[in-house]
Amino acid sequence: MPVRWRAAALAGLLAGLVATAVQLLLWWATARQPVGMLLRDTRLAAAIVMGSSVLPPPATFDWSVMAAATTVHGVLSIAYGLLLGRMVAHLPMRSALLAGGILGLVIFFINMYGFTVLFPWFAVSRDWITAIAHLFFGMSAALIYKVSHDQQT
Repeated sequence: MPVRWRAAALAGLLAGLVATAVQLLLWWATARQPVGMLLRDTRLAAAIVMGSSVLPPPATFDWSVMAAATTVHGVLSIAYGLLLGRMVAHLPMRSALLAGGILGLVIFFINMYGFTVLFPWFAVSRDWITAIAHLFFGMSAALIYKVSHDQQT
């Protein structure tokens, strides 16, 4: 089966939203301040392109920081969605979900341990909640891609 690149990119973007929602819910469920954590992580991502001067504290809302973080997150989500689409296009749904979950955890380790060589401020996000969010990213990207891909074939 050929890879449907548009579907893979869209799956990555939508999975990025799913992962963010899961992370917010887990922060809320564990009595962390979801808005404060989101603003912190927004600044962590924005600092990739804006520099470390945008890092908290304070973790307040800033449109330019939010736009930069959303762009970084979107580009990475699309890139990972394209990779995942290539991986799961030929797999049955169960195998695709398993592969997506594994890829999500691999992405967690790449992002939180590999990227910290260049962006050490991400070390603060190395926790089980972020790992679970990445697991959901991979699985939801696989699900969204497979549903879209399989309907079109």
